[in-house]
Amino acid sequence: MESGRADRPAEPRPYRFDPADAARLGVARARVLERIEHACRRVGRDAGEVDLVAVSKTVPVERLRAALAAGLTTFGENRVQEGVEKAALLPAASWHLIGPLQSNKARRAVEAFATIQSVGDAGLAARLDRLAGELRPGRRLPILLQVNVDGDPAKSGFPPDDLASALPGVLAHPNLDVRGLMTVGRLVDHPADARPTFVALRHLAEALRPGNAGLGPELSMGMSDDFEVAVEEGATIVRIGRLIFGARAAGGG
Repeated sequence: MESGRADRPAEPRPYRFDPADAARLGVARARVLERIEHACRRVGRDAGEVDLVAVSKTVPVERLRAALAAGLTTFGENRVQEGVEKAALLPAASWHLIGPLQSNKARRAVEAFATIQSVGDAGLAARLDRLAGELRPGRRLPILLQVNVDGDPAKSGFPPDDLASALPGVLAHPNLDVRGLMTVGRLVDHPADARPTFVALRHLAEALRPGNAGLGPELSMGMSDDFEVAVEEGATIVRIGRLIFGARAAGGG
């Protein structure tokens, strides 16, 4: 006689992670937060103004489960497909797209990511607005506008001189919540050499906000090598990978 077990719904598998890895990641998180606090203190800021996004590209889901247990709740992915797969397995986390977004992947990005930090042209903004209205009616999609501050041809983003003319149109999209600006800093040998990029983004935001009330206060800038300088210059979001997860073959963060 059959036991009937085959008819019972399968119990969900518990998330598995290495507790020792979670402890290590907790220490790494605490060290980064301490450095953020010290940077804020140097310029008279409140460390509570700065959010930490853990750059999780190439990091396996098992480690991200450990990171979540260690108190890291927001992850940043560079590739849509990788982020979509991880978000489905770790819905308790908040997922940010921080890498370039192609129009043909915009639908999946709207479905999977809580925030898209890398909106670098008006056409992409218009497409995201249409998709957000279709896929999440009544809930505006949080985005940041990526600015190519240094005019680097290898990087995406609005040229600074073009953003002022494009911004009113972007802000008019009813399904987008434009929370601020983002930039990818220059590669430098010394962290202080990245300061001009961060100063330029802050000055650009300060110049744009008086005439564009819908532009939010966020400044996403600074990664593992230069985030303290970025915080000193007004960063409200820092994107940290290597200092949390260690060096990876794919680099970044």
